[in-house]
Amino acid sequence: MDALSTPLALSLGEPAGIGPDIVLTAWLQREERHLPPFFVTGDPACLIARARHLGLAVTVAEVAPETASAAFPAALPVVPTGPAATAAPGRPDASSGPAAQAAIDAAVSLVREGRARAVVTNPIAKSVLYANGFPFPGHTEYLAHLCGTPAPRPVMMIWSPELAVIPATIHVPLAEVPRLLTVELLVETGRIAAADLTRRFGLAAPRLAVCGLNPHAGEDGTIGREDEDVTRPAVEALRALGIDARGPLPADTLFHPAARRTYDVVIGAYHDQVLAPIKTLAFDTGVNVTLGLPFVRTSPDHGTAFDIAGTGRANPSSLIEALHLADRLAGADVVEAAA
Repeated sequence: MDALSTPLALSLGEPAGIGPDIVLTAWLQREERHLPPFFVTGDPACLIARARHLGLAVTVAEVAPETASAAFPAALPVVPTGPAATAAPGRPDASSGPAAQAAIDAAVSLVREGRARAVVTNPIAKSVLYANGFPFPGHTEYLAHLCGTPAPRPVMMIWSPELAVIPATIHVPLAEVPRLLTVELLVETGRIAAADLTRRFGLAAPRLAVCGLNPHAGEDGTIGREDEDVTRPAVEALRALGIDARGPLPADTLFHPAARRTYDVVIGAYHDQVLAPIKTLAFDTGVNVTLGLPFVRTSPDHGTAFDIAGTGRANPSSLIEALHLADRLAGADVVEAAA
């Protein structure tokens, strides 16, 4: 199979969430949205049942990865992963965790075997996976684990045409952020970000804007010492590595249009500092991209939305953007490997 015609692998996600809904509606928009060929890893019966529930005329075809691209124009290709997904929309059951995890495992395995070009993941419910014995903090850490030992250090970036952001600390209590925010963490995050922005996004000299932790970036240490003792040394270390990094910068003046033209990505101290702005600017089009992995992984920038699963109200736009971005980034990888 020619590398550039190899399909994308799309994991089903939490079966009781909106993952099945947006998979079906995205496939129905494949022509008008110019979607690249993809196949779903998961339980075909789950998608058939959800299509029937939503009243969608979608033919689901069980395929091998090698035949997915040929099947894609006429049917939604699904590579079965084994565990049945029996949950009703909005109501995860005991089958949800095993089905969601098997779909991720299969997508990663197939991309590492070269039978898929990239991994696109639908949202999972961590609480459901935890109940099934899942020992990882989240999706991103599990993907890194599946890469083998030593596991790569993954970096979460939320990307949109308007803005790209990286939280240096992610799903941790706000009270823990000052302790977890270290020079080493910021330098490693910035280094991985710069490398992938160059390799996959084609930016010869990525510009990194690094947020201060405190209001007004600490006002030279008068509003907390973290920005002088941690953020500023980290930015200096990144610059010593030849990376165009600036900071600490006040977060409250970093996201207006003129400011956004001065950088390629913002590295924030904590989750909401940078995710609130991008979800305000690009709620339906933001894409979660994992940097630092040996393969391309993207995901819609939203959750399982149990409250609207099976109602027909789920918007597939973020998934469609995730598929387009995965196609673009995987194409860059293929070109680079060929060169």
